[in-house]
Amino acid sequence: MSQATPKIRWTTADLEVLAADEWKRYEIVDGDLCVTRAPHIKHQDTAGEIYAQLLLWSKQSGLGKPSLAPGLIFTDTDNVIPDVIWGSHDRLAALTDDEGHLRGAPELIVEVLSEGSTNERRDREAKLKLYSQQGVQEYWIANWRLRQVEIYRRQEAQLQRVATLLATDDLESPLLPEFSCPISSFF
Repeated sequence: MSQATPKIRWTTADLEVLAADEWKRYEIVDGDLCVTRAPHIKHQDTAGEIYAQLLLWSKQSGLGKPSLAPGLIFTDTDNVIPDVIWGSHDRLAALTDDEGHLRGAPELIVEVLSEGSTNERRDREAKLKLYSQQGVQEYWIANWRLRQVEIYRRQEAQLQRVATLLATDDLESPLLPEFSCPISSFF
């Protein structure tokens, strides 16, 4: 009778001993190590455009600020780098540690889909579950190939998809008062 090999659970401390590589992104979701290479330039462009729209609105409203690819450390076995986040000033101040990482959930997280079924499954399932458990209020999944954005909002203690917006639609959010942006501007 063979014995099952115990599952290795990666931690934040494990990431610290990995060699730095600017072309790879290391994340841990539920103890599983996820290594991805630098994304497609259109992926980066999309993240940048979303960030720019959120930054413009944030400067006008004074309610918070966005960040590009911040480190989010939820637990020792849940350590991710979303493409864009937005947080209120108070929330960001409370979550930011001395090393500039966020130790908790901002109000909004945006992921831009990377190519491949494994990457898409991670954003649509594993990260959706993680962000829901951690209290994220709103989650956007942008798909530059299809020029659309899936919107998830907290309803009954979990994130649920409320819309899939196409390039011809405008994005508005109850989280971001008076924010309105054409989806086409992201792509």
